[in-house]
This record gives sequence, C-alpha cells and structure tokens, in this order.
Amino acid sequence: MQGKTCIITGATGGIGFETAARLGALGARLVLIGRNRAKGKVALSRLHARVPGLAVELHYADLSRHDEILRLSRALLDTVERIDVFLNNAGAIFARRETTADGLERTFALNHMGYFRLTALLRPRLIASAPARIVNVASEAHRGARLNFDDLQCAHGYSGWKAYQRSKLANILFTRELARQLQGTGVTANCLHPGFVATGFGDNNRGVWGFGIAVAKWLGAIPVERGADTAVYLSSSPDVGGMSGKYFEKCRERTPDTRAQDGVAAVRLWQESEKLAGLKPPRSKRSRR
Repeated sequence: MQGKTCIITGATGGIGFETAARLGALGARLVLIGRNRAKGKVALSRLHARVPGLAVELHYADLSRHDEILRLSRALLDTVERIDVFLNNAGAIFARRETTADGLERTFALNHMGYFRLTALLRPRLIASAPARIVNVASEAHRGARLNFDDLQCAHGYSGWKAYQRSKLANILFTRELARQLQGTGVTANCLHPGFVATGFGDNNRGVWGFGIAVAKWLGAIPVERGADTAVYLSSSPDVGGMSGKYFEKCRERTPDTRAQDGVAAVRLWQESEKLAGLKPPRSKRSRR
C-alpha cells in the first residue's frame, strides 16, 4: 500500500479505525472521515502512537445529510489528488424511527444513501485513479430482508432491526449495480460482512434495545482486530485485484441471500436512490483553475 491513498468513512472507532491503522502500517496515506470531533482527536492521537510517521488527515461530516456530503466531497476533491481505495464503513442502527433534515429515515439515509451519494461524487476521481477499489461494509443481517420500493423510508410499521436489515441488503444491491456500471474502468466494487464485532455499534440506543445489544456483544462479539480482517483484505490484497461485484466474509467470497442477487432490484434501487440524491458532481478548485 506504499504511496496509495485510502479514504475511510466511520474511521474514528471500531472497524474503521482498526482498518485505517493496519492500512497505514502498510504504507498507505489515510484520509479519514468521522462525525464526532472529540473522538476524532483521540483517534488521531492513537493512530500516530501506533504508526509513527503516518500520513493522515481527518475530515468531519454527518453522512446522513445531503448538504454535509456535498461539503465533504468538495473538500476531498480539493485535497486528494488520487483515490486508490474508498471504504464505505459508516453506519448505525436506530431503535426509533427518526428523519434527517432531508426528510429521509435515518437508517436508510446513513447506511445506504451515505454510501450512494459520496461514492457518486467521488466516482470521477476514482476512475481517474484506476486501478482503484471501492469497498462497502454490508452485513449478514441482510438475509431474510426484502426491500419495499413503495416504502423505502419505513414510514409504515417501523422496526429498527428491519430497517437495518433492509439497509444492509441495499448495500449489497448497490455494490452489485455499481460493479456492473464500472466494468472496463479499472475500478472494482466489493462488499463484506465483518462479523458481529465488539465495537460501539448500537451504543446510541438506550433502554431495552441498548441493553440487548450490549448483552449480545458480551456473549458473542468478536474482537475488532478480526472484524477488520476482510476490509483490510479487500482494500489491499492482490488476490482480489480483478474481482468485482462480490460479497465476502472471513476474507473469502460468499454467496449472499437470493434477494441480494436480484439484478432487477439492484437497478431499481439505483434509480430510486438517484431521485432521492439529486446530485451534480462538484468541481474541485483544481478543476476550476
């Protein structure tokens, strides 16, 4: 990874932080994205202590918000000349239905539209940097989920777990269609299940939900070091340099649920996401000169 630039979302803790540290130790320049400035400050300190001489910069944005993603993309295009790896990792689960400033259900907005919007805005730079890789963190939670295109925002009969499952199914369908569109560009797109990892995931929830997640982690969560294995593998291994549109677990290709292999649903999700995104790729200062 020497001399390569990696952009990682959700990088101030958990899987994102561990993946960043390991890619940095392999020689990568890190461009990290977080939301909480206090956590970001601690993360930078830990990274520099773990990887002396590390080249790293940190940007802040709420990836559930359209305006924040636009602002972030402009900053990235102004400061990052090439992108060798783009890892979509930021995500969360919400026990109660919440909506963003854009009127989107928060799980869908962060876990799916965050991936979709930022990838779309960075796509030209990724293609210009080819060979390059896009890695999306999905989950085995997608199994058994079904997208309801008449109610993508879960406005009727909201369930936090069902909304999360649907968002992870969307991650895999998004990866599938993205890989199809990127054929011949030199940019690959793959997704992964990291495992049930002992991170801060779900800690934003309180009451019964928060207690249940905490107990589940105590009983069966794997260490964050193992949870980052597949993300590091897909970001750096030459073994997967030519693979695209695949789903991985434990550094091996795995077949996702039947609904996650539906090409028609993948195209429709893309079309619906485009309508919701309303994006026009921003020009960087460099391109305006």
